Formats: sequence, C-alpha cells, structure tokens
Amino acid sequence: MTEMVKKIKRRGVSHKPGVPTLEMKNVSVAYAAGANDVTVARSTQYAVADVSFSVEKGERIAVVGPNGAGKSTLLKLIVGTLKPGKGEINIFGHGPDGHICIAYVPQRSQIDWTFPVTVEDVVMMGRAGQIGFFRWPRRADWQVVKDSLARVNVTHLAKKQIGELSGGQQQRVFIARALAQEAELLLLDEPLTGLDVPSQDKIFEVLDGLRPDGVTVIVSTHDLTMAAERFDRVMLLNRRIVALGTGTAVLSTDNLITAYGGCMHVVGDGADH
Repeated sequence: MTEMVKKIKRRGVSHKPGVPTLEMKNVSVAYAAGANDVTVARSTQYAVADVSFSVEKGERIAVVGPNGAGKSTLLKLIVGTLKPGKGEINIFGHGPDGHICIAYVPQRSQIDWTFPVTVEDVVMMGRAGQIGFFRWPRRADWQVVKDSLARVNVTHLAKKQIGELSGGQQQRVFIARALAQEAELLLLDEPLTGLDVPSQDKIFEVLDGLRPDGVTVIVSTHDLTMAAERFDRVMLLNRRIVALGTGTAVLSTDNLITAYGGCMHVVGDGADH
C-alpha cells in the first residue's frame, strides 16, 4: 500500500483469509406489486434474478446492460443499502453489513450538489468509519484527506464548495473520499455519464493509480467500447447475467441481442459536452 494507506486496526468486520473480495450466490430481489422501488417481497417481476459471480482482489469489472437491467440495484445490493430477497452476498467472507472498506459513489443525478459543503469536508466524510462517533478528526485524519486530494489532483479545490466544480472534478472528489475511507472495494454508478473525453481520461488515470494498492473496482456504464477496452472483465446484465468475461467474448452480437433485444454495434455512448 502507499504511505497514505497504512495498516490501521479497522472498526468494521474483519476479513476472512483466502476468500474473494466479493461473492454473490443466487441473489434475487423483486419489485413490489404496483411499486417503483425494489423490495424483498415475493414477486415474479425481478430487479435482478439468480445472480452468481465472484470478484478477486484488484480486479476491475464493468457492468453493462440496457436501462432497467438492474445495474444500480446490483451495486446497492453489494454495498448493503438494499437487501436481497434470496441468495447470499459476501464481502471478504462476510455479509455487506458492518464493512467500512466499501465505498459507493452513486449516479450524479442522485446527489444534491447545492448542499453547502467544501471539497475537503466531503473527503473527510470518508474518514467516518475510522474516526468513529466519539472524536473529532485529528491531524492524522486531515493528512489523509490532503493526501487523498493530491492523488486525484484536486488539492487546489479543497476550499471550494462541491457544487462549484465541474462534473469530472466532482467525480474525482468522491473517489478521493473513497481513498480517505481506505476503501478496498470501490463501486461507481455511471461515473462517466455526461463527461467529456478529457474528464473521462482523468477518472481512468485515478483508477489506474489504485491498481498497485489492490483496490477492487466495479463500475456501471452504458459505454460498451470503454467497458471492453479498459476493464479486466465485463458483466452483461439484463436482470440476469447474460455473460461475464473478457469484453471481446461478452460483447458478441448474440449476447447483445439477448440483453438489448435487438442488434447492436459496440460503440461508445459519447458525451454531451
């Protein structure tokens, strides 16, 4: 690990040795009848159904699929904000609850960017699991925040309000929060949507910098070309796993027809600015 990420006794759940970072076994979660939100209630309309896979330490996985395929639901199941109706989810050999090593960055549309908080305070929020409820941040915590900002090249933005930043800068700040959290599993829900190519490249520079630390990264995206070119494995999802493997193997014409219901070419989804 880097100097910033030193070994600290964790207050969360301990890790079992010799197990995958993430393992899901026959996980399903259903929509409630007549409701828009997913629930553990029994129903024939599943948000995700019979999902089984595992992810090893340091892997980078892209989750792709049509709108409504369950990509965001899958990430919420992993982080523990949504409970499965059936099946088992293990993070380092234990259930999702109680881990402080999981960092989740939701879609930008789900975040209130008008909330009055500075960049450095957003990153300090990542220290909550290490600090606990009964003490204020110490000098060492602020040093971790400073180092995290430096790693994503936004030190100069530390005193700015989060709402004043561009979309790409905001995403890097939330990755810095994950670094300050000392996350070992990073979940990003459509982090590149709406970003121009230079901003996307900067995000990938940050993600590439996490590889030496062995951080596992799972990203949902609509950009099939990017998924195939820049990730170790690609999961093609449409409520069930259609295929999981290398981008070339997964994004075949037959698999895309199965997932999207029509013939598609592997192209990027572009950006609006």
